[in-house]
Amino acid sequence: MTETHVVANQPPPLLGRNLFDDNAPLREAASRAGAGWIEAEARELGAVLGSAEAARWAEEAHRYPPVLRTHDRYGERIDEVDFHPSWHRFMGLAVEHGAHAMPWEAAKPGAHAARAVLMSLLAQVEPGHCCPVSMTYAAVPALRAEPALAAEWEPRITSRAYDFGLRPAAGKAGVLVGMAMTEKQGGSDVRANTTAATPTADGMYALRGHKWFCSAPMNDAFLVLAQAPGGLTCFLLPRVLPDGTRNAIRLQRLKDKLGNRSNASAEIELHDALAHRVGDEGRGVPVIIEMVNHTRLDCVIATAAGMRQSAAEAIWHAAHRSAFGRRLIDQPLMTQVLADLSVESEAATAVMMRLASAYDTPAEAPFRRLATAVAKYWVCKRGPAHAAEALECLGGNGYVEEAPLARRYREQPLLSVWEGSGNVIALDVLRALRTAPETAEAFLAEIAAAAAADARLAAHVDGLKRTLAAGVDQSGARRLTEDLGLALQASLLIRHSPGEVADAFCASRLGGERGLNFGATPVKDAEAIVARHLPAD
Repeated sequence: MTETHVVANQPPPLLGRNLFDDNAPLREAASRAGAGWIEAEARELGAVLGSAEAARWAEEAHRYPPVLRTHDRYGERIDEVDFHPSWHRFMGLAVEHGAHAMPWEAAKPGAHAARAVLMSLLAQVEPGHCCPVSMTYAAVPALRAEPALAAEWEPRITSRAYDFGLRPAAGKAGVLVGMAMTEKQGGSDVRANTTAATPTADGMYALRGHKWFCSAPMNDAFLVLAQAPGGLTCFLLPRVLPDGTRNAIRLQRLKDKLGNRSNASAEIELHDALAHRVGDEGRGVPVIIEMVNHTRLDCVIATAAGMRQSAAEAIWHAAHRSAFGRRLIDQPLMTQVLADLSVESEAATAVMMRLASAYDTPAEAPFRRLATAVAKYWVCKRGPAHAAEALECLGGNGYVEEAPLARRYREQPLLSVWEGSGNVIALDVLRALRTAPETAEAFLAEIAAAAAADARLAAHVDGLKRTLAAGVDQSGARRLTEDLGLALQASLLIRHSPGEVADAFCASRLGGERGLNFGATPVKDAEAIVARHLPAD
């Protein structure tokens, strides 16, 4: 008799590993960014996140998404969102390790880069919870436009206690902050917002209107934009008022999203909800742009994290799966694809860490201004295609929900949409070049040394300089932003990565024979590249 159910040629689960130890490009980038001091904490977190328990938590958080409860059993309005316990486990880990506020706790060199390391580990496993973590981190520089308000709220924000529940902020061990900017009629054009802010006798404002996206509606406060008498203004909107009554924030529904399903995003109605002004009236966009830029950094971090997860899963599968008499990883066509996925992942990691380190240095503000927009556009645009190719390496196994790449495939497009979709970011690149020419100077200075070391990058940069000198209108904004992104990635890999990685990137992204799909341009030393990115067995 022949056995009917013998399991063979299936890879073992990619579990029981350390996400930090497994990731050589991340460790190297942390060291050169001045964040080597985070190594012990990153290794501790990496061990937890690489465990079978964390994989189960991630699956549960998505399989059992948040549930809106507008009323209690007696008909009282409560506007609460219930989350699965596994969601809270990830939130607790993130806050405990300071991923929500580490750079603001105390002045420490490399703090933004160190936080980027921790965020990249968290986002590899369960990216949904990183949304409220990111917004809390990004809220602080915006709040500092109102020093008295910042002095009151920063100690609560920087606390490493995860204290979930709707209670007055002053009585909580720690708080989280969200954001609600967009409206039905406005979208990215926030100046078209119609939510009205009316001053009250006690110095606060009563907000009335509708917000189309309120991220993480169970957070303790939100930064919002509304039309005050003096124009569009930024406000801090607490969820619960000091006397314990719930602010007049009505959760209308939760969005039924393509991905990011573990995280709640809501439509809300504000019925004269009380809020504190942040900054001067009419200065809403300049104030909240501080929050937006920091969350754009986190979009880059989360996309790079997703690329690492995707590449690791694909390589692991190919290393343990055979077809036609050989392991997949040993077959040249697959090796080329895996090498290309690995190169893309390493390039994203390098940019992510370089950009985070620029937030640690005030003198790098011009570089940071342009590089944030460029990286947000280019790295996040590459995420969905990268996830799709990695999923395909697993064949049908990658397309089922039990494989984490199905979740990843749905997650990556969000990071290109969130905090400015492609056209919005490309326009921001043009705006930076037009209003702050020093940003282009700083960006070109960043890549100059590497361009001198590689003829392919040198030719690419020469073309960039001609384009910048001639000027670019909206029709050319995407191509310009793409070329800037490629130049930055190539320069970082040439300077810091093994020669085979840098050569593969330049040959497949900058060379005249480059292909349109991953693995289309044969690269040398593909086996060595894949071995560098193979998770430890």
